[in-house]
Amino acid sequence: MSFIAEIPYGAYWSTPFVRWQGSFANLHSIEFAAYVTKNEIAKRNIDPTLIDYGVLGTSVPQQHVFYGLPWLTGMAGMTHVSGPTIGQACATSVRCLLNGAQEIEAGLATAALVVAADRVSNGPQVYYPNPLGPGGTGKTENWTMDNFMCDPLGNHSMLQTAENVARLHGISTAAQHELVLRRQEQYADALADDKAFLKRFMTLPFDVPAPNFKKNVSQLDGDEGIVTSTAEGLAKLRPVMEGGTITFGGQTHPADGNGAIIMTTPEKAVEISSNPAIAIKILGFGQARVDLAHMPKATVPAARQALSQAGLSIIQINAIKTHNPFAVGDLYFAQETGVDVMKMNNFGSSLIWGHPQGPMGLRGVIELIEELVKNGGGYGLFTGCAAGDTAMAIVIQVGDRKN
Repeated sequence: MSFIAEIPYGAYWSTPFVRWQGSFANLHSIEFAAYVTKNEIAKRNIDPTLIDYGVLGTSVPQQHVFYGLPWLTGMAGMTHVSGPTIGQACATSVRCLLNGAQEIEAGLATAALVVAADRVSNGPQVYYPNPLGPGGTGKTENWTMDNFMCDPLGNHSMLQTAENVARLHGISTAAQHELVLRRQEQYADALADDKAFLKRFMTLPFDVPAPNFKKNVSQLDGDEGIVTSTAEGLAKLRPVMEGGTITFGGQTHPADGNGAIIMTTPEKAVEISSNPAIAIKILGFGQARVDLAHMPKATVPAARQALSQAGLSIIQINAIKTHNPFAVGDLYFAQETGVDVMKMNNFGSSLIWGHPQGPMGLRGVIELIEELVKNGGGYGLFTGCAAGDTAMAIVIQVGDRKN
C-alpha cells in the first residue's frame, strides 16, 4: 500500500550526535530541539504556517516535558501547532512517523512536523514518594543507568538480550568485530569530500549554543566522541559479561542530539521540497515483540510486517538501515533474511555514530533517503529494536514524481 503522506525532499535535518557528557551535555533537549527546528526551517525557507500538526518523540525526561510538543513548537515560533509527545525507547522515531502519517491519512492534518530529541547525558535522578515506606522513605531511580541495566520484567540488562541472541545463533566475537570494522568503513564514506554526505542533511560546521541559547560557545565539524577501532585493538578486548561474546567494541555508545522530518500531502510536498521532482513515499510500517530478553531479534518480524504492508519482499529492497546498538543485531538480521550484512547501513549507523534513543531512528531514515537519492531511487527499509524486546520498521520509496 501507500500512505497519503510524503516526505518532501530536504525537509528534514539532524544535529551531529555527541557522545554523552560531551558538547551537548548541558543543553535542555527540548529547548535545544526547538532552537534547531526554528533555525533549520528558516534555512530551508519553509513557511511555518504550512505546518498544522506536530509530534515530539523523547525518551529521557527533561524539566517541563509535561508540556511536550506544544511547548517545543511554541518556542520554535509555531504557536498554532499542537500534537502529542511520544516515548517508545529506541522505536520512538518510527512510532512518531507512523503517528504523523496516520494524522494525515485521517484528514486531520496536512503537514506534520516530527521532532525527536534526547539528552542521555546527566540523566534525571527520580524520586518516587512512598509515605508508607520505612520512615516515609521513597524510592529513587537513575533514569538512564537503572533502565540500561535492568528490564523490570525479567531483571536483565539490554546487554544480556544481545548475548542471548549471540548464543542461540552462534554469533562469535570475531564476527562482531569484523562487522564493526565494516560499519566504520561505511561511516568513513559519509566523511569523504569534507563530509559531503552528512552535509546533505546536517548543518556543518555546527554552532553549539550556550544553555541559555543567547550565544555560541563552541563549534563541531561533525559527530563528536566517536572511537575508531582497529582489528588489533578489538582483538585485545574481552567480553563485558563473563562467558559472553560482546565487547565494548561491539556495541554503541549513549549520545545526545535531535532531528526532525516533515511529512505532508503530495500537494504540499511539491511546495515544501527543495527538489519537487523527487517523490518520497511511505509504503508500510511494522512493529513486533519477541521472546523475553531477546531484543535484537525483534527487527526481523517488524521488518517483515512493514514489507508485507508495502507489498514487497526483502529482495526488492535497494537499501537497508538498522538501529544496531549491538553488532549482533545486524548479524542475526542477515542470517534470518539472507541479505548481505556487509551491504547494509551504508554511510553510517547507530553502532558507530551513537545512541541518543529518540532521534536515532529519524537520522537512520534521513540517511536512507539520501542514499536512495544518490543511487537514483528505489525502495528502502529501516528497522530498529527497542526496550521490552520490541521493534518498529518503515518502508519508503524514492522515485521520480513524474512517474
